[in-house]
Amino acid sequence: MAGPLAHLKVLDLSRILAGPWAGQVFADFGAEVIKVERPERGDDTRHWGPPYLKDAEGNDTADAAYYLSANRGKKSVTVDITTEAGQGLIKQLAARCDILLENYKVGGLKKYGLDYDAIKAINPGVIYCSITGFGQTGPYKNRAGYDAMIQGMGGLMSITGVPEGQPGAGPQKVGVAVADLMTGMYAVSSVLAAVVHRQQTGVGQHIDLALLDTQVSWLANQAQNYLTSGKSPERQGTGHPNIVPYQAVPSQDGYFMLAVGNDDQFKRFCKIAGIEQLAENPAYVSNSSRVIARDELIPQIENATRKQNSAWWLEKLSEAHVPCGPINTLEEVFADPQVQARGMVVEQDHPQAGKVKTVRNPVLFSESALDYQQAPPVLGEHTEEVLRELLGKDEQQINQLRRNGVV
Repeated sequence: MAGPLAHLKVLDLSRILAGPWAGQVFADFGAEVIKVERPERGDDTRHWGPPYLKDAEGNDTADAAYYLSANRGKKSVTVDITTEAGQGLIKQLAARCDILLENYKVGGLKKYGLDYDAIKAINPGVIYCSITGFGQTGPYKNRAGYDAMIQGMGGLMSITGVPEGQPGAGPQKVGVAVADLMTGMYAVSSVLAAVVHRQQTGVGQHIDLALLDTQVSWLANQAQNYLTSGKSPERQGTGHPNIVPYQAVPSQDGYFMLAVGNDDQFKRFCKIAGIEQLAENPAYVSNSSRVIARDELIPQIENATRKQNSAWWLEKLSEAHVPCGPINTLEEVFADPQVQARGMVVEQDHPQAGKVKTVRNPVLFSESALDYQQAPPVLGEHTEEVLRELLGKDEQQINQLRRNGVV
């Protein structure tokens, strides 16, 4: 398999999104990722539909679109880890892998003899990444954690949504599971850092990742605004807490995103909008003053932007190098010529659907091109292959494991 991580093997015991997202990035980057699933049922997200993937005749398959989004490039192996024989198979796989990803509750794998200490005993160099809602320590460590509740607890919903006093005011969840996704990305970066550490020292390690920690950490400038001022930021709708004007504004036929990043851009915007006097007003001349005067400035800008349609604004502002953009539906996103030119959709062969489309990894390597040959696997698609080629099991042994309900 192509990719810079083709020398690594990953045992993916995770499900839902955070762990599988990390596993998919590793697979995209060339690692051999073995996804372990429960026999018959598999990853919960296989059933999180509709929509479901259609087969060649147009009928629903067993796999939801949600599952397809986070499991490209992996090998699916079904193992019942509640059985002693299943636990033995996991240990054999872990002994041959560089990385283990899991997102069971704290202590959840210990009762099966598959916790970090047990795996370390058979593979001292293993990098064992545990993803939980609240981490391995602290008063909440035994609680289950899901993305939506973490967005609320971690402060994201307090700064997302329509400001108080306006129609539709109230906290809003982000449209995708960003706490899960960011935790998955931190899992990738931390595991790769541990790989480098192991190369230098020969020592593996346990990584403790929590959704809540991740959500708090990537509040970024908003967290620093609070730590610096002692004042909790409030919801700004599409607005920016530190830059004005930097938000969705109305046009004659809808909305567009205006992203003025400096004072020179503000002057150019005002000239195009026919409101040059605003750029000369001491109350608005600098970004700092515009942030302070946000409430009185924005209505004046909106009065101007309503006079032309969105296409006119996007053309004129782009020509003047004033950052702006449309607010696209996903249909419009995938029809965008830039998105198409960058090849953001990849198509792969699939045993049931014939072909399946997924969104490619955004990284483009100059020397180690990525290979998207393996579609998200059907449940247990690679069980025999992995047992035979990686663990050396013969047909009789595999058949016995099947008869016993282990795989």
